[in-house]
Amino acid sequence: MSALLSTTDLTLRIGDRTLVEGLNLTIQPGERWAVLGPNGTGKTTLLHTLAGLRPAQGGSVLWQGKALAVIPRRELARELGLLLQDDSDPFPATVLETALTGRHPHLGRWGWEGPTDLALARQALDTVDLADLAERPLSTLSGGERRRLAIATLLTQAPKLALLDEPTNHLDLHHQVTLLHKLREDFSRDGRALLVVLHDLNQALRHCDRLLLLYGDGRWEGGPATELASAERLSNLYDQPLRAIIDGTQALFVPA
Repeated sequence: MSALLSTTDLTLRIGDRTLVEGLNLTIQPGERWAVLGPNGTGKTTLLHTLAGLRPAQGGSVLWQGKALAVIPRRELARELGLLLQDDSDPFPATVLETALTGRHPHLGRWGWEGPTDLALARQALDTVDLADLAERPLSTLSGGERRRLAIATLLTQAPKLALLDEPTNHLDLHHQVTLLHKLREDFSRDGRALLVVLHDLNQALRHCDRLLLLYGDGRWEGGPATELASAERLSNLYDQPLRAIIDGTQALFVPA
């Protein structure tokens, strides 16, 4: 099976500090990766580099075997989606108009959204419980509603691989659970995959089958969650003693 995205000996630095060194990551269709680590360990920097928004200081990033840098941005945007940690409102727009921007990479240079694009946007808004707010101005939304709209825009884009930077920011518990479940379902089939930065360790283990642990000093570990999710390893990662509570077949991690 051909990898969607892969890195070879990827090195990331900020100033004279090495965040990640020699990262070899392969994301296959159907996989769900969670990126875990304390604040400042390079999680956002990594996502921006994988999306082609930031140069690496060593190594390479490949999209389906081709160097990321040589792929036209519009072509890449049809298949690779990025949810940023924070959103801005550069232009006045309605909720529906904003969701429809996810279809822009799929349109011709002078093309307009058609019925299929509109249906995808409305379906995405329904998924995030914003269908009733479709005609509302973006400026009137709360922080949680804006976050859900950003997720709806990514769902409307329908990429093969989604890179999500803290998608549960500003969301209440109900929307955290339901939207992570929806993302897990959508990006586990049809040759798609997911890589998501999360601070909730237990949510990550519930929805992802692979972990990428970033220690912030160049060290990293990646692989199946069943192998990496131990109290000892995660305590070392977060510099916080943790203990595992077994709930059925799943371990929940809490401060020791």
